[in-house]
Amino acid sequence: MRVIALATLKAFIESTPVHTAAREPVMAWFRQVKAADWASPADVKQDVRSVSILKDGRAVFNIAGNKYRIVVWINYPYRVVYIRFIGTHRMYDAVDAQTI
Repeated sequence: MRVIALATLKAFIESTPVHTAAREPVMAWFRQVKAADWASPADVKQDVRSVSILKDGRAVFNIAGNKYRIVVWINYPYRVVYIRFIGTHRMYDAVDAQTI
């Protein structure tokens, strides 16, 4: 898969010293997604059991033992993952994952 908006991940990690602990789990997630070949939501669910599949190609990944969440939009025909949001659970609760 091609991952768009890696800068979003880096900005989150570098935004505050508290989030620097997210670097390794987030980069592990990035490497896993980059190596994947997802043609459907079922493929994503098969690779990552903890993912939540939303409507219209959206998915929510739990990172670092559910400490952080990453919301993405996946274009399956083109094999592209667009990072829409990364944050803590509290930050995630403040947004609408379907529209962000």
